[in-house]
Amino acid sequence: MQTPIVDFVRKYADKNGVRAHMPGHKGKSLLGAEKGDITEISGADVLYNASGIIKQSQDNASKLFGTYATFYSTEGSSLCIKAMLYLVAKGKRNPTVLALRNAHKTFVYGCALLGIEPVWVYPKNSEHLCECNVSADDIDEALKSLDKKPFAVYVTSPDYLGNMLDIQSIATVCDRYGVPLIVDNAHGAYLAFIKENEHPIKKGAAMCCDSAHKTLSALTGGAYLHIGDKGKVFADGAKNALSLFASTSPSYLILQSLDLVNADVEKNLKRFEEVKERVKKIRINLENNGFVCVGNEPFKLTLDLVKSNVLSENLAYVLDKNGIECEMLDNEYAVFMFSTASKDSDFKCVQNALLSVQKTERKPILAFEFNKIERVMSVREAIMSESERVSVSASLNRVCASPTVSCPPAVPIVVSGERITQQSIALFARYGIDEIEVVKE
Repeated sequence: MQTPIVDFVRKYADKNGVRAHMPGHKGKSLLGAEKGDITEISGADVLYNASGIIKQSQDNASKLFGTYATFYSTEGSSLCIKAMLYLVAKGKRNPTVLALRNAHKTFVYGCALLGIEPVWVYPKNSEHLCECNVSADDIDEALKSLDKKPFAVYVTSPDYLGNMLDIQSIATVCDRYGVPLIVDNAHGAYLAFIKENEHPIKKGAAMCCDSAHKTLSALTGGAYLHIGDKGKVFADGAKNALSLFASTSPSYLILQSLDLVNADVEKNLKRFEEVKERVKKIRINLENNGFVCVGNEPFKLTLDLVKSNVLSENLAYVLDKNGIECEMLDNEYAVFMFSTASKDSDFKCVQNALLSVQKTERKPILAFEFNKIERVMSVREAIMSESERVSVSASLNRVCASPTVSCPPAVPIVVSGERITQQSIALFARYGIDEIEVVKE
């Protein structure tokens, strides 16, 4: 596959000409990557008005993913989420979006900026803040109960722990109500390249975002806004939607990495199945040895430490001893992420390290219910209000101004404009949050 962005930048860098343009390092090496770090000079195209090499590269990505259109972001999926919200809310009065409660804080901030009110769907039971395992029937029930049809349904799948929703069934429900489905697929870019093709666009979503740096080989910040056949109406406005929130100085290093990902994926398509099978085997071996794994995402290995009778400090010691850095480790879960760039030895190293962990009987941690929280004011009004930071212990019945989250996974316990309850305070304590910003009284 051609790599037009990379080819242009390399050809330009090899000229060693006078760089009388930004950036200020002029290609001289401090970090080592400066030679390939340029700006939107003649011939380099313009990211959010692409008609040249960037458009060629985006078209290559669109063919790979099987989308109606694909657009690059050098500011992660966060930019794409705001753009998707803008596209579904544009021209609407008092826009609302039906959203699962485990939405990333970027979604909340996007709602505040655009004056959108989220209508939340809560899980019937959950064992972690990240989870919101709802079915298509739950979405149908929620849509049926609303007096006013929302302008979109917004879901996160896969979630941070590796739980995947039945996107195809949810999309079918959305179609029945004439509501576009938009998906935060930040953790699932690779799903388009496994044999089953579990990518949200393939499963019927109108739009989704993918983080190319999370599970593909792009530099951090590389992401995609994908538009499917059901979202064709949004394609013409996508560039403007992205540019509304984006920097006017996109990173050409990230753009080159997105360009190279196209060629890397095409070259290594067989590797996706190999990785899926390697992770599956590790999961089976661990479960045969008394570990409890959660989630159904193919490239992610998530251990329930409590049910596995593993203390996080014991696991941390073993991982450090074996030179392993996992994605997340807290008192309850450990998350390991693999990709086609993972070496064969990495899989064996992780498996052997986990099997060597000393086990200690642990008391179960009770599942909790996300009870519906009273909304006192709109998300936008709360975030724009005068606020103060208080200790969580003194926050009962106060109104949340800005959502305080543990990051990762950056899922708010209380959303801006909601009244803080005793249950909220218990969850803050559970996730190690000591202070929160509240609206001044």
